[in-house]
Amino acid sequence: MFLATPIIRHVSRPDAALQRFMQAATNAAVQQLNGDFSFSSNEEATILSVDVPGLRRDQLQLRLEDNMVYLQSVEDAPRQVRRSWELPHEIDVAASSAKLDLGVLTLTLARKKPVDKAVTLNIE
Repeated sequence: MFLATPIIRHVSRPDAALQRFMQAATNAAVQQLNGDFSFSSNEEATILSVDVPGLRRDQLQLRLEDNMVYLQSVEDAPRQVRRSWELPHEIDVAASSAKLDLGVLTLTLARKKPVDKAVTLNIE
């Protein structure tokens, strides 16, 4: 006669520090896999850096829509670029910025703050 002792496993939820470590590792892996861009994110914005060597400001077109970023070069540019990214948050266009320096386009894409749509009615 065999007696089987049940094995009880305790699976705990990862703490916040572990989650931040895993997110950083994921971000590093994305940066490593896609050598032409990198990103980082915090509570206020996502920073996206894209390598666009040989292109000037006037040769790039940037479009932001909800949580999407679209980047493409103009038709007569010496190098053709066409990329898009989907962010996990909506973009506050007014608070965002773009800077091109030494062939690196750095986008600081601010998170759109939720708008309180609650309405207060007066009781008569």
